Amino acid sequence: MKHLLIYSFLLCWLSGNTQKMDHSSWTAILQSYVTDKGDVNYKSLQNNRTVLNGYLNALASNVPDKNWSTSEKKAYWINAYNAFTVQLILDNYPIQSIKDLKDPWGQKFITLNDETLTLNTIEHKILRPMGDSRIHFAIVCASESCPKLLNCAFEAETIDSQLDQAAHEFINDPTKNSITPSKITISKIFKWFKSDFPKGVDFINYLNTYSTVQISPEAKINHQNYNWALNE
Repeated sequence: MKHLLIYSFLLCWLSGNTQKMDHSSWTAILQSYVTDKGDVNYKSLQNNRTVLNGYLNALASNVPDKNWSTSEKKAYWINAYNAFTVQLILDNYPIQSIKDLKDPWGQKFITLNDETLTLNTIEHKILRPMGDSRIHFAIVCASESCPKLLNCAFEAETIDSQLDQAAHEFINDPTKNSITPSKITISKIFKWFKSDFPKGVDFINYLNTYSTVQISPEAKINHQNYNWALNE
């Protein structure tokens, strides 16, 4: 665990400012208000929203265009999804669950370049079409069973390493997935978005890419109940 935390810190530190969007203020917020386990101190952040508001304004005025690389776009939209999700929670805090809100993923509250978007738009119309299943381990729906919110912004220069890290941490987290060689009880994320992941034995091979326990191709697959309690 100590080595993993050091590795995570280095990924943040190595990310420079040569890309088109500076995400350093989002990293500062995450490191101040998010624990290593991904728990968010919404109560404290609600009273200190100046930096967050500044970052959201920066996102709004610096939207990716055709000149951005895929890595820059991917980092931007993952960070945007997570930052605007935090904003949505803060705007309605205190709550017990994001599902206490009416249609949280369909609310049109994100304004970028004079266009109003929803969280669903970012996830299903922008990120998923990029064809990288690892985004499901990076975008966070503010719930206990979601992937943990990393306390470091995603950056174009390190996006692949960060996504691999997110996949490794999520798949090996016993609160998200229970894995043995012969039986796995995995997150419903793999069920809800099964079209984004390999099929059959290739799916087991995919899990084995990140799992510390090697899974048999004949392993029985079940899905865990999803805990929608707020990630705090």
